[in-house]
Amino acid sequence: MAQRHDYGASAAGECSERTPERPQPTARIGVRSVACTKSSGREQVIELDPGAFRCSRLAAQLADEWIEYVESTEITAGPAGAYRRAIDRFCTRVDAELEGTGAAEPVDLADPRTARLLAKWERGLTATYSPGSTWPAYLATSLRALLIRRDDHPERPMDPALARTARGPLLVAWGEKAEHDEFSRKDKQTLVRASWSAVNELERRLAEGWRLAEAGQHPGSGSWLHLPDLLWGLAHGEVTPTDIRSRLPSVSCWPEDLRKLVMRPDGRVTVNTARQKLVRQLVAYLYPTTLDLHAFRVLLMDSTGHTSEEVTGFGAKDVEFFPKGVRLTLVKKRAGRVRHRAFRDGSLIKQPAEVGSAAHEITDQPRREASVIVRRLLNVTAKVREQLPEVDDTLFVRAVMLPNETLVFDCWNYAVPIASFGTWIKSRNITVSGTPHIARLRKSTKVEKAIVARGRLSVAADDHLEETFAGHYAQGTTLRIVSGEVITAAQDHWFRQAVDGPTVLAAGAEDVADRVGLQALGLQPDEAEGIIDGQLDMGLSHCRDPRQSPFSPPGELCAVAPLRCLECRNAWILPGNLPQLLLFKEHLERSKRRLPPAVFTAQWGQSWTNLLAILADRTPEELDLAHRHIEEGREALHLPLAAHTEFEQ
Repeated sequence: MAQRHDYGASAAGECSERTPERPQPTARIGVRSVACTKSSGREQVIELDPGAFRCSRLAAQLADEWIEYVESTEITAGPAGAYRRAIDRFCTRVDAELEGTGAAEPVDLADPRTARLLAKWERGLTATYSPGSTWPAYLATSLRALLIRRDDHPERPMDPALARTARGPLLVAWGEKAEHDEFSRKDKQTLVRASWSAVNELERRLAEGWRLAEAGQHPGSGSWLHLPDLLWGLAHGEVTPTDIRSRLPSVSCWPEDLRKLVMRPDGRVTVNTARQKLVRQLVAYLYPTTLDLHAFRVLLMDSTGHTSEEVTGFGAKDVEFFPKGVRLTLVKKRAGRVRHRAFRDGSLIKQPAEVGSAAHEITDQPRREASVIVRRLLNVTAKVREQLPEVDDTLFVRAVMLPNETLVFDCWNYAVPIASFGTWIKSRNITVSGTPHIARLRKSTKVEKAIVARGRLSVAADDHLEETFAGHYAQGTTLRIVSGEVITAAQDHWFRQAVDGPTVLAAGAEDVADRVGLQALGLQPDEAEGIIDGQLDMGLSHCRDPRQSPFSPPGELCAVAPLRCLECRNAWILPGNLPQLLLFKEHLERSKRRLPPAVFTAQWGQSWTNLLAILADRTPEELDLAHRHIEEGREALHLPLAAHTEFEQ
């Protein structure tokens, strides 16, 4: 019997046939939970409550398949969450359909009505997403994978019509994912300059905060209205944000330095949120926040040319400084690649030294050295990393205030809506064209590589497959550059094929056919010497370098001389070669009569065209003299035997 295929499971998953001894999962009504690994490497627990649906048995059956599938394949939290979302949306739609029809009996996977409900749910998915979205097909495929997995186990009840529907064609079309265009050069420069300004401001803010904290004391011994004392308490963990909020008096009693921290741009203070805002400002005086780290990501992507995932996924153990740069271990989990890259520094920018003082390095102006950026990131996050000794796979760590007023130190979450990349751009008063998406910065780097590589994908796609570059990066400006360069290269290639040939010294050029004259035309002294002495005479022409033939590997003697000399750029035709050219013309005329036109054109077309052009430039007197030499027997055609046997077969 043919073995059924599990469309969702990986090669490491379980077999499609279950052993009788394995316990059969039952549809228990209760919260289902599964632990998954996030892309950052940390664990996340995802839950699903089948009891929240009217069709709780259906939800429980799908949830059991989901739990088993996640545990057997060990997929990450992202895909696992998509399967959970598919179950949730399907069961919600089933509840609505049953309620609308007034059906009293709920359905499960063995009910014949479920196949019709599945088809109706799939057809209605596109209406709940934006046009072109890939989510409808992704969710439908995820749910079908669970249904097919259940059908692969005959002991688990399932309606045959539902199984056929799950294995049949998808009822929702895959959307088209719009590729982001890269940032313009102007927008990219604006982002980089703003990022350096943000880093400088962050370093000054943290330095000021810790300077004030060192001058403070416990607020219980000092004052709950004294800024250094509040910072000291948070820095040493002696007070909590809840302590500060509960001990602070009304805003009207605050000193001016505290009021400035919560003051709006118009100079007013919102009393209801003043305490919460003050605590957040105090934390930001001591530690980098979620919004602060966007600047470092921009700078690292600009200086290294690598993806957001890679520049935010290396820890202190993955950094190795050397005298003129830094070596980083970059991990791209989606591709399963680990790269060790060395980034060397350019020339250091030095301020002119004043009389009696030493020059010092400029640190507040834009620079693209990755080592400088990494050092500053290490310094900025040092205090947070002291609180997170277990996190060693990223330098992007921050302090964050939770809604329950708890101060926690955690890995960076760049997707927080109130602190996203777009929010950071707005906070810096930056205006960019198009969607503010960080992937566009990566594409900007790819554009630069495409320009430098003059459209060659093998060079531009230096850290992934050429197919990946063509599918994800060859858009917009990049596509135009690649297309233009390819067209130009193709035109240049065929133009060279059409016009490439020997250098001809026409009638009246005898005065330059000596060593000095040939050197003046671009030949090296030894090449001119060989031509004058006859050492480089190939019969039809002279060759400037027989070991650098375009028809043979470099360093080897030309294998096609003299048959292809009229198509070679190394050939030099002097007036003395005219008799051989006339004899070669007779040879080609005989071949032209014997060979079919298509065959002759393919084999000798270019040589014939170039030969006719050379002879057309000769004067009648030169041609008569050459013919007289031939008739007197002083000239004979020098060709290899292969040139004759080729046409005698």
